Amino acid sequence: MAEITASMVKELREKTDAPMMECKRALTEANGDLDKAEEILRVKLGSKASKAAGRIAAEGIVGLYLSGDGKLGAMIEVNCETDFVAKNDDFIGLAKGLAELVARQSPADVAALSGLSLGGATVEATRTALIGKIGENLSLRRFVRIAAQGKLTTYVHGGSKIGVMVDVIGGDEQLAKDLAMHIAAAKPKSLDASGVSADLLAAERRIAIEKAREAGKPEAMLEKIAEGTVQKFLKEVTLLGQVFVKAEDGKQTIEQLLKSKGATVAGFTLYIVGEGIEKKHNDFAAEVAAQTAAAATAAKSNH
Repeated sequence: MAEITASMVKELREKTDAPMMECKRALTEANGDLDKAEEILRVKLGSKASKAAGRIAAEGIVGLYLSGDGKLGAMIEVNCETDFVAKNDDFIGLAKGLAELVARQSPADVAALSGLSLGGATVEATRTALIGKIGENLSLRRFVRIAAQGKLTTYVHGGSKIGVMVDVIGGDEQLAKDLAMHIAAAKPKSLDASGVSADLLAAERRIAIEKAREAGKPEAMLEKIAEGTVQKFLKEVTLLGQVFVKAEDGKQTIEQLLKSKGATVAGFTLYIVGEGIEKKHNDFAAEVAAQTAAAATAAKSNH
């Protein structure tokens, strides 16, 4: 049996990026043959991809692409399991490459994107290989491709956890940059009232009526109170109705800001990584107890 040294393990890990213990096991199985150990790992890493697929990927980054003239852009959310992997250069490179691919090829959906070619292999094959390399589930969640009516400006915040793409007609570069930063900070749901769902407005109206009723307000006033509440809600969730985060008077709305600059917003997209994904919280004590119980059961069955 060949001696498996730390330098051998290190060399294999650098070649494959596989976990240290898996490298050591593969070298032991290959009797110290580095090439054979690499083959063993590749087989194992392939199966790891399917095991990882069931795990929740709620971390990740937003990848962005913008053409030189600002007329074409794409944004994609790529998810992983841990914030550590979100900082991995290969992972970041994948997100950027995918954003550019979306812009150039205009796939209809994630399934179509997965079948496109990226660096000599399909996107799906590239994703699977990277899962094997880093040992975490990775998923392509959503993307948007925008052909601008005006000019696109992008902004990322918080280690690419928040991504913004805004299409501004008129105005200057500073205005567009301010608008993108405002969207990242204020997180509007839509450009104006027409983009807010009727169900959401109906829910706000119902809640307002019930609160007013519980407060003892007269029935005749309930509808008026509800309407006031809905209008206040719309100002909070629509970009044009929001107070500009850098407003010197603390009152100027985005709509007023745009009017003062002779500009309009054709549209915007805001991605917040992991938004709406239910994260799994492991109870470590319960996990240990379950493993202990399983071990005890197995020990009994062996007797």
